[in-house]
Amino acid sequence: MRSLFITLILLMITGGATIAQEAYDASLIPKNLLPYASAVVRNSEETVEVKALDNVVTTVKKAITVLNKNGNDLAHIAIWHNKNISIKSVKGVVYDAYGKKISKFSEKDFADVSAANNFSLFEDSRIEHYIPSVTDYPYTIAYEYETRSKQSLDFQDWRPNRYNNMAIEKSSFTFICKPDFNIRYKESNLPEKSVIANAGSTKTYTWHLDNVKAVKEEPYSPNPYSYTSSVKIAPEKFSYEGINGSFTNWRDLGKWEYDNLLVNRDQLPEQTVAYVKMLTKDITDPKEKARKIYGYMQQKTHYISVQVGIGGFQPFKAAEVDKLSYGDCKALVNYTQALLKVANIDSYYCIVEAGGNKVSMLDDFASMDQGNHVILCLPFKNDTTWLECTNQKIPFGFLGDFTDDRVVLACTPNGGILLHTPKYSTQTNIQSRKANFLITEAGVLSGEMETVFKGVQYNNRESLINSSETEQIKELNNVYPINNLDIEKFNFKQDKSIQPATTEYLKLTARDYASNNANKIYFLINAANRNTRIPKEIRNRQTDFYINEGYTDEDNITYTIPKGYHLEKIPLNVNITNPFGSYVAKMELRDDKLSYNRKLQLVDGTYGKDSYQNFVDFYEKVVNADNYSVTLVKN
Repeated sequence: MRSLFITLILLMITGGATIAQEAYDASLIPKNLLPYASAVVRNSEETVEVKALDNVVTTVKKAITVLNKNGNDLAHIAIWHNKNISIKSVKGVVYDAYGKKISKFSEKDFADVSAANNFSLFEDSRIEHYIPSVTDYPYTIAYEYETRSKQSLDFQDWRPNRYNNMAIEKSSFTFICKPDFNIRYKESNLPEKSVIANAGSTKTYTWHLDNVKAVKEEPYSPNPYSYTSSVKIAPEKFSYEGINGSFTNWRDLGKWEYDNLLVNRDQLPEQTVAYVKMLTKDITDPKEKARKIYGYMQQKTHYISVQVGIGGFQPFKAAEVDKLSYGDCKALVNYTQALLKVANIDSYYCIVEAGGNKVSMLDDFASMDQGNHVILCLPFKNDTTWLECTNQKIPFGFLGDFTDDRVVLACTPNGGILLHTPKYSTQTNIQSRKANFLITEAGVLSGEMETVFKGVQYNNRESLINSSETEQIKELNNVYPINNLDIEKFNFKQDKSIQPATTEYLKLTARDYASNNANKIYFLINAANRNTRIPKEIRNRQTDFYINEGYTDEDNITYTIPKGYHLEKIPLNVNITNPFGSYVAKMELRDDKLSYNRKLQLVDGTYGKDSYQNFVDFYEKVVNADNYSVTLVKN
């Protein structure tokens, strides 16, 4: 009898193991999920349970099948933690293509590294991460972990298909809380709405996303939030590092931040107050006072990232920055705000999502996680001015493409206000070049060239200006597509007015720029600004195409050619206009003067996916025209 019982138990165990193996057999992945996929989420269950305002438990159970080496990063497990978020358990198993266990792992196999970047001075955030060492594909990694957080203000978004080239077989997100814990949530691109259930002492929200094909990586794609699925959650009442609060809109959230993170952090030493008053005593215009104070702040301080304090959300006190002469974006904005206050100049501490891509605060959904940087707004009457306080070289009132053209949250004594940062348009983002060159019969190019950079293109040469002369010449040789370039003389000038400009001057020569064969001279008409890449063609494009920043490039070059030559073929004359941009390139020979005029404009915005092929065709014509070769024939 005992023997039979043991046999039955062994059969149950064996059967269970077989089921587990079969579940991760890669051949069981639905065939419709394989196109464009480098990995497939076989099953994902994410659960957040708010047990109390200062006790939030998150559990993640996930199994991902990696189909090829491009999917390895998608199998990377990264768990963020700090003094408020602790990791309670981690374990996992790696299976081969047939669902057979290869290895298992636990928290001891994870690397625990600082989340600090290379310019952070202090940062208490850390990351435990693990990626399996497997080279035979496909394979499956199945894991689960649990974390506990002491705060209920900031919940991570659920983004099941955030990555390109990853398909979803089954994925779910569950949010559990007590009946009196109210949340707001925002769903995006979900086929089904949430399911809300009450079961006595708990309230449960559940979302599902199943059988979703991979999104292939496509050039000029818009912000992934616009086409991938997500759920954002924000509490009405919360606790954060011992501070309680509540909000349902941006006004309330901005008020809480002002009252709890900013108030009474603007006191300055008496000697600094006296110095600021002396510095501005003969200036009557408030904006000119602000310019003077901003210059003082830039000269005195430097930027170092400091992610400590109340969750990295609270700035150092102004007196501390004054003493140390460094700070992060929060600290330097708070310090500048304190200096301006001495001169009776109002300003707003503004939270922004900074970066190359323009991402705005959601006007219909307030939450703490929508910003990663802080800038300063000076609301002068009819002349609002914005300051970037972390860059000691940037002109007064100029933001550049790091924070331009997006909605930000201003934290004021009266609450939060959504404001829009300045937009630098296609017409203002200018690179304008003029050159006078001489071409000899021996093929030598020589002459002078001046280029002016404005708008967001003002920064095009910023990294060169403070480099050594050797590095400057090396980089300029990389910038300009001129073989055998020899830069005889160069300089940079910067106008740091409210509409700044950088001017670059070059005196140069280049041997063998033109070739001479059988009384014919050949050379490329566009010496300085040639496009060589055509955007990749995409069949059956899935996303709209998006131009993040518009600009205008103008090139006007005059070549003095050897006497006695004429053009062999019809002069270049191209004129293309599209909603997303335009291009003009033409040349004309009069006596020994060959003039070349080129203008390329791109217009920022989102365009329908059906327009993308027109964009590719547009650039094909631009590349062809940019690489037009002149043939001069001797009379």
